[in-house]
Amino acid sequence: MSFLKEPDYSHGKIGKTAVVLVNLGTPDAPTSSAVRRYLKQFLSDKRVVEVPRLIWWFILNLIILPFRSGQSAKKYASIWTKDGSPLKIHTEKQALLLKGYLGERGHEVHVTYAMRYGSPSIPSVLQKLKTEGYERLLILSAYPQYSATTTASNFDAVFSHYQQVRNVPELRMVKNYHDHEAYIDALKQSVQAHWLAHGRPEKLVMSFHGLPKAFLLRGDPYHCECYKTARLLAEALGLNKEQYLVTFQSRLGRAEWLQPYTAPTVQKLAKDGVKRIDVICPGFIADCLETLEEIAMEVRVDFLNAGGKEFNYIPCLNESPAWMRGLAEIAEQHLIGWPTMMTTSLREEQKQQALLSRSEAKRLGAEH
Repeated sequence: MSFLKEPDYSHGKIGKTAVVLVNLGTPDAPTSSAVRRYLKQFLSDKRVVEVPRLIWWFILNLIILPFRSGQSAKKYASIWTKDGSPLKIHTEKQALLLKGYLGERGHEVHVTYAMRYGSPSIPSVLQKLKTEGYERLLILSAYPQYSATTTASNFDAVFSHYQQVRNVPELRMVKNYHDHEAYIDALKQSVQAHWLAHGRPEKLVMSFHGLPKAFLLRGDPYHCECYKTARLLAEALGLNKEQYLVTFQSRLGRAEWLQPYTAPTVQKLAKDGVKRIDVICPGFIADCLETLEEIAMEVRVDFLNAGGKEFNYIPCLNESPAWMRGLAEIAEQHLIGWPTMMTTSLREEQKQQALLSRSEAKRLGAEH
């Protein structure tokens, strides 16, 4: 087995700490060729599709990629900004702000981001951190609810990379935070701010990304964690069971997925006489194709065409201050015991840097 080249070693060098925020990924461009590359990598992951490899190779390469790539490219084009993919932009700003918030809390850590599929890839980011002397890494997935298809796949990519490394850094992984008080509070504040500006709906729909039902039956805890998030958010908002619904979106293929499905559910609500619904996607911490195009565009049309009168999409947490404080709290709890605390003078310096980071994030937001 061949190993990656180790950086030059020097005695007495102090190992540094980094946090790596890992999101799903995005195509490099809203074109058929770029989307095809992205989908091939994504749908070739054995964690994502549990079908015998030979059978799946034919389905993926002869059916899905030739026909789905062009269709998906059009969807990506409908949400693309002049600076690129919304998911990548939000993830980049979240990493920038997280460093500032952790610095305000007294932690001297580097924060960067990686994508499970697409760029910057997990291996490229981990190798760069290696060459820069980071000996302690916290892997923080952008998925509040754990699933083998998402969080575990991130872990696979990390462990696979380090199979090629002689001197492996100390690693910590954040498995989930679906019921973390700071995450629930950030969601609550997001909903309340929207209602303060627009009034309250007849129903609040909480739409999570779907999974094949078979994954639940095989022991994946994702379904249960989604429902716990929904219950805690409803309790925080003071909602009873008649005022909110949990649904699942983004079904692929003919197999049964987690139900109820989002689109048919909102159509039925409209046909039953519900005039206004608000939809939030608590499973995503950054707006992306599944929220901006599938929910805010497609599902909106489904509801209105079925007789509904008003549809509101509540944006993801993105860079909201409540969420960035919450994400910093989650990261901090997993940094305990590592030598990350600053001196007093450095902490003051980091506070100033945090203010600059927020100004830069706001500037990026204004440009988008």
